[in-house]
Amino acid sequence: MTERLYYTDPYATRFSAHVIETLSYDDHPAVILDRSAFYPTSGGQPADRGRLGNATVLDVVEREADGAVVHVLSDSLTARKLQGEIAWERRFDHMQQHTGQHVLSAAFERMLGASTVGFHLGAEVSTIDLDVEDLELEQILPIEAFANRVVWDNRAVEIRLVDEDSLEDLATDAPPDVEGPIRLIQISETSSFDNGYFDVNPCGGTHVSHTGEIGLIKIVGLEHRGDKTRIAFLCGGRALRDYEARRRITSTLANRLTVGTSELNGAIERLQDENKELRHSERALRERLLDMESDQLVEKAVACGPYRVVGTVYQGRSPDELRTLARKVADHRNIVILLFSVNDRTHICFARHETLDLDVNQLLQEACAQLDGKGGGRPEVAQGSAPPADADEVTHVLRRLQASLERGEREAE
Repeated sequence: MTERLYYTDPYATRFSAHVIETLSYDDHPAVILDRSAFYPTSGGQPADRGRLGNATVLDVVEREADGAVVHVLSDSLTARKLQGEIAWERRFDHMQQHTGQHVLSAAFERMLGASTVGFHLGAEVSTIDLDVEDLELEQILPIEAFANRVVWDNRAVEIRLVDEDSLEDLATDAPPDVEGPIRLIQISETSSFDNGYFDVNPCGGTHVSHTGEIGLIKIVGLEHRGDKTRIAFLCGGRALRDYEARRRITSTLANRLTVGTSELNGAIERLQDENKELRHSERALRERLLDMESDQLVEKAVACGPYRVVGTVYQGRSPDELRTLARKVADHRNIVILLFSVNDRTHICFARHETLDLDVNQLLQEACAQLDGKGGGRPEVAQGSAPPADADEVTHVLRRLQASLERGEREAE
């Protein structure tokens, strides 16, 4: 078994070790050492990164068969004795997040009676799952403030190895599938150990030695998941980077709106109100323009047998706009309207006055067949689309439909 140096000294970043096994893991060379400071993925915490000899450590995993720590490498190594170095920035980030999780979970337990039933330390954000449903932000903010008071108290964080019998006095359960001494993470109740512990939990992860090193705990997300609530949070350097990103955003917005950052909310509300009014005015103006356009189209209608037909091929008009225009034109007596629009798709909309005995859905099916499209509707209005087509090709389809209406009338005569 590998001696895990991080168990007793998570601040150790350099070490020497002997190779006791070489192997291949996921098509990469790998080694097992007699001792290692590299933390393997487990308990919701990702693995360390760094270097072994001249190779980069790509991953660190725990072999299921015997619990050996497998170091997955970028290159094969021939030396039997190696120097290892942990990527400290990543390690310390994980220490801040993991100890911050212990503090936050204990705060939820104390103030709300909510137990943590899941933990995940992600690359950008960490989460805890609480066995309480429908938590709201107003309930969470006081707990966040309490957790940060524990951080700023700079309470000691102690690593302690005990046997299973000792856990009863500490009112905590042994982790599953653990043989031998159990590793506890204990956070003191005050700045010294005189008055007991704020939190005691079995844990194999890496942690800071004092809560002050966490820096800050900031809750950034809340998600209801059935009978549980997922809390997303950031600690330390992550919280600082998140603050800086948000500060840049608010400063940029304030500069663009020529207001102070404290006035941003009011400025945005005014913009929303103005935008709402503009959209309302735009819709009213568009309706007026469509009314005018529909009147002009009616004037240009051509006789095709017993019908007056309006046929037009547009560039880039939306399906909704075609449908609105078709309905407006079709309000006029004896009118059939055949509208096309060519762009990234070919859009089609046909309509007719409600008193006419003509099925425009049948006309639509004929147009779709010629343009390799599809669509449908009712006898009085139908709509469809087809792949992109040249305007001249679509115009030919329109002309053929108009000709078929004329032929139908001559045959009837």
